[in-house]
Amino acid sequence: MKLKLTPEGHAVVQDGKPVYETDDGKEVAFDAPGTVATISRLNGEAKGHRERAEAAEAKLKPFEGITDAAAAIKALATVKNLDDKKLVDAGEVEKVKTEAIRAVEEKYAPIVKEVETLKGSLYSEKIGGAFARSKFIADKVAIPADLVQASFGSRFKIEDGKVVAYGADGNKVYSKASPGNAADFEEALEILVDQYPHKASILKGSGASGGGSGGSNPGAGGKKTITREQYDKMDPAAKAATARDANTVITD
Repeated sequence: MKLKLTPEGHAVVQDGKPVYETDDGKEVAFDAPGTVATISRLNGEAKGHRERAEAAEAKLKPFEGITDAAAAIKALATVKNLDDKKLVDAGEVEKVKTEAIRAVEEKYAPIVKEVETLKGSLYSEKIGGAFARSKFIADKVAIPADLVQASFGSRFKIEDGKVVAYGADGNKVYSKASPGNAADFEEALEILVDQYPHKASILKGSGASGGGSGGSNPGAGGKKTITREQYDKMDPAAKAATARDANTVITD
């Protein structure tokens, strides 16, 4: 990233933040105070993780020398089953435990089901609603919001009540404007679409270029052509958009 300058050599500022240009040509207003705060928070979290690890090691210290964990657990279970110096049949004890657990599971099964239903409704409202209301989709994407959700919806999850996106590599999508923090829905969706190999087929206009253009070449009359092989490799949403695009020609 490099600092964007005016023709006079002064830094460009947006909302009180210096503007930087990324390697792919996009402009990002860098939030320095927010970044410093995030670094401090991450350092605090790292310290907490270290202290918890040290505490866990201290608790495990008395168990040094035990090489057969299964035998140790069995011995503890046997001791628990001792009553007035009489060894209770371990099999009967386990049977009682199993029946008790089953009874509790049956009692709370309807509540668990209701919770799962509510979680599904929350996901549909927050994720589905975000796609339906997306300004990025309305302004820049050529296919309906439901098709965009069909292609990218699985990349979004709800964590701590917030919508969080994950890339194809399984890693969380982080904000470019606020380093160290997860990208919000709009920024995350734009990043995911930008990484999509066939983005030229779903974005409005035919001027997309680069790794995601799929090798499309403009032809006569402003049309673009793609090969049958390229078309067959697209996902269903991209195929539908391409089939409806009168300016796209599929060649064998």
